[in-house]
Amino acid sequence: MPPADSGYRFCPRCGGTLAWRVLKESEPQRLVCQACEFVFYLDPKVAACTICMVDGGIVLLKRSIEPRLGTWVFPGGFVDRGEAVAAAAVRETLEESNLRVSLTGILDVYSFPGSEVIIVVYAAEVVGGTLAACDECSDARAFPPETIPWGELAFESTRAALRDYVHRFFPRVRVPR
Repeated sequence: MPPADSGYRFCPRCGGTLAWRVLKESEPQRLVCQACEFVFYLDPKVAACTICMVDGGIVLLKRSIEPRLGTWVFPGGFVDRGEAVAAAAVRETLEESNLRVSLTGILDVYSFPGSEVIIVVYAAEVVGGTLAACDECSDARAFPPETIPWGELAFESTRAALRDYVHRFFPRVRVPR
């Protein structure tokens, strides 16, 4: 059985028809051009994010775009081709929250079955700027760890990374599973 519909129908090289085919027994099916044999890999997207604090609270942003409009996330976004992941995390944080940050280390890398996004989350220290809702956000707040709106978080990766961050930096704070 082929994977879920990717939406891609034609080869980007020659315009021929793409079809699902097993190339190696141990790998999933791939989209292959029936005319020129070009293999169209459906690689994952990489997102770079930061978790940082302002005035004793963890910075969260309310999404003003889909997916998950109206829910909370920490600053982050997609890495552009050729861009360093760490640079993307710093750029996205400034674009979305008006905060300049210095990365202090990788919190973790998150991926989930069925998701086409790999999320790299950094712990960061704010070095400038004033917290504000900017690009793609309708609100920006700093939540004390005890008041994180767990039921209003946007993604599974948001919950997992915030749990890890709170466990690491605020071990006495209870977090929902």
